[in-house]
Amino acid sequence: MRESWVGTIIVFFIVLFVYTKLAGPIPFFINSVNTTKTDLFSSSGEGKVTAVPDQATVTVGITQQSQTVAEAKNKVNQATDSIIKDLKKLGLVDKDIKTTDYSVNPNYSNQIEPMAAPMMVGGQQNITGYTVTQNLDINVQPIEKANQVIDLATKDGANLVGGVNFTFSDTLSKSLEKQATQTAVDNAKAKAESLAKAAGINLGKIVNVVENSNSPRPLMMAADVASKTLDQSAPTNITPGENSVTVDVVLYYETY
Repeated sequence: MRESWVGTIIVFFIVLFVYTKLAGPIPFFINSVNTTKTDLFSSSGEGKVTAVPDQATVTVGITQQSQTVAEAKNKVNQATDSIIKDLKKLGLVDKDIKTTDYSVNPNYSNQIEPMAAPMMVGGQQNITGYTVTQNLDINVQPIEKANQVIDLATKDGANLVGGVNFTFSDTLSKSLEKQATQTAVDNAKAKAESLAKAAGINLGKIVNVVENSNSPRPLMMAADVASKTLDQSAPTNITPGENSVTVDVVLYYETY
């Protein structure tokens, strides 16, 4: 019996050897199952950083009236040239000064004369002259020059000041947003650890982060031109105050 059993084993291995030589290796199949954990723990956090704006945009305008368009345009051009010349002496360059509006409008008399045509109702207004207006947006940096810009512009003939916008430059804005983001993440992590501990949840790794950045709205202030018209010696005094950058984040954790 033992010899028969040994012979059977020998024959099996001989057949297996011949099969692998002729048909190649015998394939082996392993079934693998991948599982994805869908239960996530989320925690939100907010970061807010406040700072003084470092740049300003001053909007000024020159409006002049005359009996002819050419005369009105000439008055506006003279004032504009003087303003730009003095702004450059202050350190500003061409790219900091931008014309945002230029208009020419007729002026009409208040007296209405009857029209000759009998079928027309009312009368016809007479053109008594023209008004030319030019508006300039002036980007100011450093921000301390904003008051000087308004004083120079009004001294040189600007009789319209639309307002002053205080904002963050790109460099400062990115720096503040980075700080706010780090604060928001730290707050979200601290909240997640506290909540998970209270609920008896074990936190795993962070698998996703969602960020929402709130850009600051420009601080707008109006400049009082009427008082400067009465007293040109009174210097403008406009202060920027503070503005803030806010970032909200949501962290998603695996749990186990």
